[in-house]
Amino acid sequence: MGNPLFATKSLETLMKEAGDTGEHSLKRALGPVNLVTLGIGAIIGAGIFVLTGAAAALYAGPAIMLSYVLAGFGCVFAGLCYAEFASLIPVAGSAYTYGYATLGEIIAWIIGWDLILEYAFGAATVASGWSSTLVAFLQDYGISLPPQICDVPGAKWVLYDGRWTPLTALSLSPGQAAGLPQATATFNLIAFLAILGVTTILIIGIKESANFNTAIVFVKLTAVLTFIAVALPFVLKHSDMAHANWKVFLPPNMGTFGAYGWSGVLRGAGVVFFAYIGFDAVSTAAQEARNPQKDMPVGILGSLVVCTILYIIVSGLLTATVHYSRLNIGAPVSLAIRETGVKWGSYVVNAGALAGLSTVMLVMLLGQSRVFYSMAHDGLLWKWAGDIHPRFRTPWKSTAIVGLCVAVVGSLVPIGSLGQMVSIGTLLAFVIVCASVWILRVRRPDLERPFRTPLVPFVPIMGIVVSLGLMAGLNGVTWIRLIVWLAIGMVIYFTYSVKHSKVRNSLK
Repeated sequence: MGNPLFATKSLETLMKEAGDTGEHSLKRALGPVNLVTLGIGAIIGAGIFVLTGAAAALYAGPAIMLSYVLAGFGCVFAGLCYAEFASLIPVAGSAYTYGYATLGEIIAWIIGWDLILEYAFGAATVASGWSSTLVAFLQDYGISLPPQICDVPGAKWVLYDGRWTPLTALSLSPGQAAGLPQATATFNLIAFLAILGVTTILIIGIKESANFNTAIVFVKLTAVLTFIAVALPFVLKHSDMAHANWKVFLPPNMGTFGAYGWSGVLRGAGVVFFAYIGFDAVSTAAQEARNPQKDMPVGILGSLVVCTILYIIVSGLLTATVHYSRLNIGAPVSLAIRETGVKWGSYVVNAGALAGLSTVMLVMLLGQSRVFYSMAHDGLLWKWAGDIHPRFRTPWKSTAIVGLCVAVVGSLVPIGSLGQMVSIGTLLAFVIVCASVWILRVRRPDLERPFRTPLVPFVPIMGIVVSLGLMAGLNGVTWIRLIVWLAIGMVIYFTYSVKHSKVRNSLK
């Protein structure tokens, strides 16, 4: 019978579940273009609008461009592995389901618990960036919110040039700063309310149509392309300033791992990796693709290539327009567009960033409740986590509890720490998906795979190596938090899940 810890959920059971529920009997209507726009819609969000600045300021300087190349390179290997699974097991649950089908229950539990961390902290990170972008957006129209409710506790803001701005975003000497009106933030109420708003929408139920998704993708892409269209001529016209900002392209290492230098590029890649999260959303649309064998790799890899090119251009223009030392703020793209003096550009970028970040919060909390629901359905989490509201038909209890926790975290924890937590969680998911493809090839070579990952085991091994390398580049505190989170998960698994697991009980 084997060790019940490694009991797998049979592929036949998964296929039956996919066929049984009305939720998955979806029309195969998506072509390659739909899948690429779906991927771009899921990928472009907090990473490009929010975290690029912090990663450049703290770790890599203008060499943040190289960090994006490295992170994108790692995603291609993982993307190929996701494409095989998405065409083989076209069901919700993503990496959790793939792990359950191949590596066994304990590994599925680890990845499911880890995905909860990824989505929850991801939504908190986005809420923090959404708050900073809203502040900048409203100030464009002369509306100033009190800084005390716009940032994490202890963050210093100053009234400079008629606008409240985080002190870290300004190149001011201590003497200059002392002469300006200052305020210290106490609680990020804006981020808190943003998450509660999204949670309420998810509980009531949201119908996302393809048209709505395409419209939001258009808004987000417009914001990114507007930034490029405004910043590129500005940089070319002010080449002396751009040259000064880029004079030290790769700042020398400060003596510790990750503080600039090549180790800073590696750490920066681990942090901005957050910007690529979402391409796995394409894999969950496998059962809606007209021709998964051909279209899934196009959707996953096509959206990765488009976004990588955009990210490299934006991060280059960002560090050429504003010195990297000033970018450790919640809305760096908004700051850079203001530096160019093009007023309308600022309105477009801030509006696009707000729309984009809103949908990313929604998708992350939606994905989080899906994983919770899948695990509760398998008996691995408490029954209430899978309770469906009789009227709204949504997993309302888990959505509400997670939403409240995320709102508190997003309003109290600095954005850089949140981003690293999400990156480490996602990278761990990638390691497990890559390993699962390799293992399933050995165990079940007979399975008909509509799309086959090329060069197995080379591609899965490279996916594992690059993901582990990016994880190694993240700071020690992030690793400790991950270990503590997984330890809490193990306690729940061994005290509750082992007794209630449907797969285990079916073996008795």
